[in-house]
Amino acid sequence: MKITILGSGTSVPHPNRSSSGFWLETRGGSLLLDCSASAVHRMAQENLDWANLDAIWISHFHLDHIGGLPAFLFGTKYAPETQDRKKPLKISGAKGLSDLIGKFDDANKYDLLKQPFPVEIIEIEPLEKFEILENVEAVALDTPHTAESLAIHLRDIDDKTLVYSADTGFTKTLGTLAQAVDLLILECSFFKNKPVETHLELSEAMYLVRYAKPKRVVLTHLYPEWDAIDFAKEVRKFSPPCEIIQAQDGLNLEI
Repeated sequence: MKITILGSGTSVPHPNRSSSGFWLETRGGSLLLDCSASAVHRMAQENLDWANLDAIWISHFHLDHIGGLPAFLFGTKYAPETQDRKKPLKISGAKGLSDLIGKFDDANKYDLLKQPFPVEIIEIEPLEKFEILENVEAVALDTPHTAESLAIHLRDIDDKTLVYSADTGFTKTLGTLAQAVDLLILECSFFKNKPVETHLELSEAMYLVRYAKPKRVVLTHLYPEWDAIDFAKEVRKFSPPCEIIQAQDGLNLEI
């Protein structure tokens, strides 16, 4: 597996950090983890094969995670690059995903699902295994952010594993989901004194890292306050058990 970070930031405009999006390449195909508005164009900027994207995972329905989905479908409907495409695009997420896409559609009678290729909307039950891509097994976990928020655990045919927390408040079960994974992509919205319970600050993120013992960690969903923080220095204070990487737009990692 190989991952490209499209967006390491939040909904707050930032000159170097766009909103959430992660492109995952596997032997079973390509998967976009969350689809912010900026992710649509970031795929092209990173020279990724967006026209042949196999699947999209929507972690929850906040606009900095799903706001680019209707725009992407509006683009693929008419783009020359997709007119000869025949393979389906699978879009997976929590219950309510189909209804929400329908509401986007109804806003201006876009017919977003009438594409040159089939589109499958798949609503996932937490803790039930499903195949998100060919030879890529997934299981989702409820997280304390919104009613529909889900973290996801992925395992490919080569037995490589990844957990993407998406936005979440603190929950030890997330650490259980991420036990010994090859890569944990973990939100760390705030440095300290977080203003809300539905995100993580550094001490909470590092607790989960020490509990889960993954091989590598990417801390992401970084609010602008992180610009003034010495990331490496502050992380070292927690004696991390593995490599901790500060997410950056355009960063590529092999798993």
